[in-house]
Amino acid sequence: MAPRTNVPDSALAGLREDLAGEVYVPGDPGYDEARKIHNGMIDRRPTVIAQCETADDVSNAVLFGRETELPIAVRGGGHSVAGASVVDDGLVIDLRRMHAVVADPEHLTVRVEGGATMSHLDHATQPFRLATTGGRVSTTGVGGFTLGGGSGWLERKFGLACDNLLAADLITAEGKHVHTDEDENPELFWALHGGGGNFGVATSLTLRLHELPEMSIAMLFYLPEEAPEVVRAFRDVGESAPDEVGGGIIYFPAPPEPFVPEHLVGELVCGALFTYAGPVTELRELAAPLFARDRAMEVVTNIAYADLQCMIDDPPGLRNYWSAEYLTGLPDEAVDAFCSGGARIPMPTGTQNVLFLMGGAVADGPADHPIPWRSSPWAVHPFATWTDPADDARTVQWVRDVRSEVQPWSTGAVYLNFIGSEGDERIVSGFGAENYRRLAAVKAVYDPDNVFHLNHNIAPADPLPQG
Repeated sequence: MAPRTNVPDSALAGLREDLAGEVYVPGDPGYDEARKIHNGMIDRRPTVIAQCETADDVSNAVLFGRETELPIAVRGGGHSVAGASVVDDGLVIDLRRMHAVVADPEHLTVRVEGGATMSHLDHATQPFRLATTGGRVSTTGVGGFTLGGGSGWLERKFGLACDNLLAADLITAEGKHVHTDEDENPELFWALHGGGGNFGVATSLTLRLHELPEMSIAMLFYLPEEAPEVVRAFRDVGESAPDEVGGGIIYFPAPPEPFVPEHLVGELVCGALFTYAGPVTELRELAAPLFARDRAMEVVTNIAYADLQCMIDDPPGLRNYWSAEYLTGLPDEAVDAFCSGGARIPMPTGTQNVLFLMGGAVADGPADHPIPWRSSPWAVHPFATWTDPADDARTVQWVRDVRSEVQPWSTGAVYLNFIGSEGDERIVSGFGAENYRRLAAVKAVYDPDNVFHLNHNIAPADPLPQG
């Protein structure tokens, strides 16, 4: 059935009456601002935007969407690179007004509403010197990040974000309130550990917290010609490092920051980034082989975790295209392939070629969760941002080329939060084939009509997509 683009005035009036939040339609003041998302390549015009303030608002909005036959998108942080949080000629359930975070330091838990961002979460837990694994950008939504798996700087020490999920409250496709944890609706709870937003709208999550008394970083910048040896040194340090160490290698054009010499601004550099759940004095010892190498510049300091989380924020509205490959290992040939991609970054852009150190608590986490990529020791993440539409083709092609060049070492599994729309086969690879079948059965229970399909979609109890 084709979606409706015109909603009866009576239905719209009913929605406005039912919601404690705001309702926007085309032509309303604030509509154009409300429909913007992080990726500037996405320019879509919803029929209705429902900015919800309560779980009841979400329920009412879902029922309105069903009754008016509008396709439904759900917006938390709005960071989906494919633009899943906004839809043409449909309904956007916007959770941004629901951003309360309540930390419980006595029980080491935190309750996060569905529209909260990493910034909301980190600043609520920082005063207690507590933290949980969060995204690497402070404006990322906690809900979509966590339900999709949740990879961040603390993952080697504390596990993925979803490994720290203790409970969730959802609004289902029928507008019903459902609570889930290990004991209540356990199969749904399992599905939320990587299955994304396929099963309902998450109005709150309860997460485990961990003590984090100190945090430090070392960002050591080298010239591109030194990069292959730098990456090999980083590999050797990373593979023997304690779980408190995270980080990665980042190729990128040097930004106009105070620590960047003027002659290097805008020039390509290779940064070795170490994050450490401990003091900087210990980090210097752990990363000694990298400190022993000549470098162009450095940032080495103790840092509050909440400040680290916003250190690499990029502004909204840039054009974005990303992808990823998760590797079986990092032999010298893979290092060379990664460095070749980094050396060819389209300039001038804010594009990065990133190599993440994995392992630790990620690899040791629950094996039955639908996250087949957790066993990979390394991940390559070409992350492109730029401003000029004329650069679209060459920048997107660069991302695809980087993926192709490291595929000989790929496990085939992928973290779906790191990719856009890359086809059904990639979605299955993000969950694993057997997990996909199990997720499809859960989907058939909680969303048999596939109302929540504007995502890395799991078809309810359908056969596996064929490549």
